[in-house]
Amino acid sequence: MPKNILTRAYSRTLTKQRKIAIAGVGALGAAALAFTTVPGNAQTVTTDAAAAQQVHYADTPVKDVKGSLTDRLAGQTVKLDAVAKQQAEAKKQADAKKQADAKKAEAQKQAAQERADKAASRSVQRPAVQMVAAKTYSNNLDGWIRQSLDIMKSKGIPGSYHGLHKNIMRESSGNPMAINDWDVNAVNGIPSKGLLQVIPPTFTAYHVAGTSWNIYDPVANITAAANYAADKYGSIDNVNSAY
Repeated sequence: MPKNILTRAYSRTLTKQRKIAIAGVGALGAAALAFTTVPGNAQTVTTDAAAAQQVHYADTPVKDVKGSLTDRLAGQTVKLDAVAKQQAEAKKQADAKKQADAKKAEAQKQAAQERADKAASRSVQRPAVQMVAAKTYSNNLDGWIRQSLDIMKSKGIPGSYHGLHKNIMRESSGNPMAINDWDVNAVNGIPSKGLLQVIPPTFTAYHVAGTSWNIYDPVANITAAANYAADKYGSIDNVNSAY
């Protein structure tokens, strides 16, 4: 009897647990059936809602990225504008310098042309200077007389070739080193010397500038004697004897 009681109690316990298990299985089946019988648009709505929720959370990062890119582009635009402005200013300065240099070069060219024109004008106005070769004289009696005559002419001293020549031949026979050591002048210690036999005091008193101070120099002796004769006789041409 007691054994049966335990058996019935155990059986009731198992039956109760089985019922609970069956009930659980049934509930799960009902839930599965209910999920499968939900309308198709229900999942769409749920998905759209989830997507909307995700977009909602994604709005802020996208907006921030766009703002950052815009700011960068704006900064780069400002930099490009500054560079373009600097380049434009540099080109403007270069063009201004180029124009200034061109004006300076043109002014220098014009000034040079004006100087050349003035020089050409002066050369036209200025009479042509003819180069005259220095006159040469032979180193003999003819050359000495001719050179003396040119000097006498420049100094305004009268005389002719004939007047000089005849007096020279009478006084010294054309010897520039002739000296008189016998007349009164010689006795007095001042002998006559040279082509025209001039005493030293007379030579010094009537010496002509530009000639030698050597009394034996032919040209200096002739010119001083002609100067003395012009002072005392009017001209060497008027002398026909010792003077």
